[in-house]
Amino acid sequence: MAASPTSEGFPVPVSRRKVRLPHLEISAVWIRFLVAIGGLVLAFVAALFSTVLREAGNLWGTLILASVALLLAVFVGLTTVPYLAKRIAAGRIRDAVDYKVTKLGLIYVTVVVMIGIAALNTGNNLLYIVVAAMLAAILVSGVVSAIVLRDLELDVRMPEHVFAGETIRARSALSNTRRWLPSFSVSVVPFNKGKETKQWQWKATTFAFPPMRPPQKQWLTLPDRKLQRIARAAKSNCIFSGTTYFPYIPADDGLKADLDLTFTRRGRYKEDSFGLASGFPFNFLIKTRHVPMVREIIVYPSVQRASDHIELFSAVIGEFETFVRGAGDDFYRLREYMPGDSARHLDWKATAKTGALKVREFSREDNRKLRIVFDNPNPGVLSTKKYEDAVSKAAALAWHFEKQNIQMSYLTQNHCGVDIHAFLNFLATVEPSRSSSILDNLDPSGEYNLIVTTRDSEGIPAQVSKCSYVIFVGP
Repeated sequence: MAASPTSEGFPVPVSRRKVRLPHLEISAVWIRFLVAIGGLVLAFVAALFSTVLREAGNLWGTLILASVALLLAVFVGLTTVPYLAKRIAAGRIRDAVDYKVTKLGLIYVTVVVMIGIAALNTGNNLLYIVVAAMLAAILVSGVVSAIVLRDLELDVRMPEHVFAGETIRARSALSNTRRWLPSFSVSVVPFNKGKETKQWQWKATTFAFPPMRPPQKQWLTLPDRKLQRIARAAKSNCIFSGTTYFPYIPADDGLKADLDLTFTRRGRYKEDSFGLASGFPFNFLIKTRHVPMVREIIVYPSVQRASDHIELFSAVIGEFETFVRGAGDDFYRLREYMPGDSARHLDWKATAKTGALKVREFSREDNRKLRIVFDNPNPGVLSTKKYEDAVSKAAALAWHFEKQNIQMSYLTQNHCGVDIHAFLNFLATVEPSRSSSILDNLDPSGEYNLIVTTRDSEGIPAQVSKCSYVIFVGP
């Protein structure tokens, strides 16, 4: 997604930090450095002997040694130079840059190697100049991409309240704090997103001899340990999965871009860091600068008004209004006269029009109290799908009636309050837990209860069922 220039939405530049001397891991760095020196010495020796063989007229020997020299030089350049460069960078970017060679870069290096072999075999000075120019282009690409990513500041903003299944708009803002130099072709990406990592670990095993026989026929068995490389799955519950592209960031200015996000499941989503990636100008090498920035959001359960929810809303409203109607100040409805009704509530105008006795009903506003009760079941009682449906139903009911002129409260085994967002925040991360049913100790009080439970009607206390509407979500 490309960004458009604007003056709002990007972070305020901070003061420049002092460049500190890098802290080197001496053992690892020096081992890699000595290996690189050894590789370059071997490449130099191979190049010298290829020259000697060329003077002697040995074509195949010259070709083989020249190729070995170039391959060793390229191997050292691709494996050692980036490793050392990351560890001698300035304090603000040390250990914070990833390198990735692109397909174009691999093709380019292959062409350089082929031209270099031809130059060594023919001794043509023009080919040496071409190889030198092409190698210089690789160096220029690395230096320019590093300059492009310097002095860029990132800010990512997201909505406060997010529901599963709904599309939200997040905003990423990128500012360039340099006064004169602009930046080109920069992408905001999740840092190390979706990468499967492998680590060496010791695992307990058994040494058996002879090894190919069944366990009962083996002569010797001893406890042993085996070093094995175990793959770790990519991190889940991340916020971003795509990229935001900024083609041009002016000097001393900033850009912003909006990104649409959709979360299919409720829960807690977290992004520990972001990356600023660029392959400018030749795209031989993609550099990704690590930007530490923690962003976390709580995705509420879905409250989309499906057809079953609409029918449920109507049924609950009818039961609730029946419970709260009675003597009061607010007119509720007209109905037929019934024995025992007070004569002072007769509506004479309606009676005269219809020819039948009509009675006015009233309701008290302070009696309109509704309590959402989510009876969290024990693990294994419900399948995952049914449990998610129950959580979503409780959230949809709470969200719907919160908009009405009703005094709301919310109750579960581990939560009690009147704040709708606190209740939705609890439902976003709730899981089945081993605990007694909340209905056993539920205080009827003066509220009408809307209960979501796995219990049937026989398992609900009589004093609770009189003032409750029960939604059964059992298996």
